[in-house]
Order: sequence, then C-alpha cells, then structure tokens
Amino acid sequence: MRAEIIAVGTELLLGQIVNTNAQYIAQGCAGIGLNVYYQTVVGDNRERLRQTFELAASRADFVIVTGGLGPTQDDLTKDALAELLGLSISIHQPSMDKIVSLFRARGTEMVESNARQANLIEGCEPLSNDNGLAVGVALKHEGTHYVLLPGPPKEMKPMFDRYAIPWISSVMGEEAAPLHSKMLKFAGIGESNLEHRLIDLIEGQQDPTIAPYAKEGEVSIRLTTRAVTAEEAQRKLAATEREVRSRVGDHIYADSDVPIERVIVLQLAEAGKTLALAESCTGGLVSEMITEVAGSSAAYKGGIVCYTNEIKRNLLGVPAELLEGTGAPGAVSAETAVLLAEQVMERIGSDYAISVTGVAGPAESEGKPVGLVYIGLAERGRGAEAEKLQLSGNRESIRLKAAKHALYRLWQRLKK
Repeated sequence: MRAEIIAVGTELLLGQIVNTNAQYIAQGCAGIGLNVYYQTVVGDNRERLRQTFELAASRADFVIVTGGLGPTQDDLTKDALAELLGLSISIHQPSMDKIVSLFRARGTEMVESNARQANLIEGCEPLSNDNGLAVGVALKHEGTHYVLLPGPPKEMKPMFDRYAIPWISSVMGEEAAPLHSKMLKFAGIGESNLEHRLIDLIEGQQDPTIAPYAKEGEVSIRLTTRAVTAEEAQRKLAATEREVRSRVGDHIYADSDVPIERVIVLQLAEAGKTLALAESCTGGLVSEMITEVAGSSAAYKGGIVCYTNEIKRNLLGVPAELLEGTGAPGAVSAETAVLLAEQVMERIGSDYAISVTGVAGPAESEGKPVGLVYIGLAERGRGAEAEKLQLSGNRESIRLKAAKHALYRLWQRLKK
C-alpha cells in the first residue's frame, strides 16, 4: 500500500520551522511496511489544501496529514477535507468536555474558537490527544484512508504512535510487514565507481532493494527488505550482502551507520595502539573528527597543526632544503609527507601517525595545482609511505576529502 504525507503550515514554506514531523511519520510508516511515495508541504490556504488532498487521494491509499487542527481561523485541515469529501463536521462531545474542563481548571475563560479543536468529520474515528486539545481523525472514504494529526510534535508523535499506527495496521492487515534495512559504509571509493561495480544488482533489484547514498568523502548503500521477523529479514539480506562484499568488500569499513573515525578508534583501542597526527592543509580537521568519538583518548595521543613551513621546521624537524629553494620537493610533496609522519610519531611516541599536506585552494601554491594532496602514513617498526591524491571541489570539499582519505588509509593498514 502507498502513502502520502502532507505537512500543513505556511511557516514550513517560509522556512521558519523544519519539517521534522514528516521524517517521524515516514519512519513510523516504514516500521509497519507502509510505503511512502510522496511528501508534500502546503500552506494555510483552504483552496490549496483541498487541491492537495484531492491529488494525494488520487495516488495514495493512505493520506497522512499533520498540522492545521488548532483553534485559529487559519487551522483549516478538517474544513478543507470535509468540503472535498462532501461530509459534515460536528462537535465530538468527549473532546469538547475535555477542553471545557481544562479551561475551568485553569480558571480562565474558554473562547469560542477553542471549540474548533473538538470538531470531527462525519463518519470518522477520533484519535485521542493525550498531550493537547485538538482531536485527531482516522477516516475511510471511497477507498482512501485519511489520518489527520496535530502539528506540534509533542502532540503529533504520541497520537501517531498510540492511535494512528494501530489503526493503519488494522487496515493493512497481513500487508503490515515492516521494512528492515542494513547500511554498508564505504571509504576509498567514489559513488560512480561503486555504482559501476554494482550496476547489474542495482538495475535488477527487487527484494532486497539497493539504494546508494553519497556525502563528501564517503558513500553508503542501504539494503532493504520487507519481512515479518528480523530473522526472516536477515536471511533475505544476507545473500545480497555477500554478493556486494564479493565485489567491493575491500572498501567496506562498517555494516552499520557509523563514521570511519569511530571504527578506527575502536580498532586502535582494542589493539592497545595509539595514533598521532601532523596536519597542514587540513588544519586539525582529522584531529577534530577523531576526538569527536567518545573514548578516543584511549587511542589518540595528540597532533600538530604544521600549517606553515616555519612550524614544519621548528616543531617537526623538516629540513629547510626540503621545503624551500630551487629544486626542493616543497611542502606539498611525498618526501615532506613521509617525514612529517615519521617525525610526529617519534616526537609524540605513538604507534601510528598520519600526515596531510596539500593545496586546498583557492589558489595554487609552490606552482602546484589546487587539490594536490599527499597523505603520509607511518607505523612503528615499518617504513613510512606517502600517497598522492588529486582532489576536486572547493577549499572546504578538498580539506574534507583529504581528511576522510587519510582515515581510510589508516583503516586499511589496521585491517591488515
């Protein structure tokens, strides 16, 4: 069955508040196997509301609406839907009694407009509001099911969980099989390359489905299936996961939605090993990512932001003739990256060290292009090495990609 979520409120269209209600409802629908095909935001306008409801009813089995159930004249959700369906509206007396009692207990006068929150559409089932005054609506009309929920999250969420979900599930019957998902996280491979190596699986997907996701410096895929039990879901997901791993398993650093820095901290801590960092163009970004992980003090000893050649010389002992002068490799070079990693490891006393030096932009440096980056990796008892990257994007993007790739190189070493 298909669902459409409609969030009502001009304040959403103006960007004055974030539409977190739709996210919450969508997650709840996935939990019972109700497929959300569309999400719509519409302002507090009677005619546009009516048009939106009419369109949703033409393409969805369930139309789930949040917002517009309050006491003011711009709370028009029930009125617009009743008008579209040709149904009357009347007072739900238990809800009205609750409103009257609340105002009496407060010792304040109830204005007439508050009675609007007790309105119900003809033939509907009321959804109790345990945290507010506006009663919700569950209604079946000519094959379409409507659920009207209040807008304030503190009212919407309990009503949705306690009353709307059971009503929707009862309508769905045996079709109410929840969706189960598993995330596979990748590093050191781009979105297009990953898709190329999995393209036949993606194009031929049925159940489970495969959905790639990308953000700066890393990609993920989500495997999803519909199953009554977690055990059944695991059996269905396992075969697809095995096929994915057989093709790109070398780049999978986690099978849950965690960042690579967390995986690295856990690996180092479990092995009783430590890390140090020497960062030039990333300016401490790798260190920040590592220290955001709770418990990172067990694995991370410290780092040096060696942004200028002066700091590279004075704090990490990189010779001036390596950094500057005719024929010198320069600060942005494999030689400098190797020496930075070796020196920071020795001076801080860690088991591993990473260095990052490059040109983040906006202009070239040392006659070298924007995006040229070298990653140095040192390990105690083993020679250091450097990797050359040519990254694209703006300054922020290059710094983030460089930081993520540095972590990926360390993860590769730890895995071995």
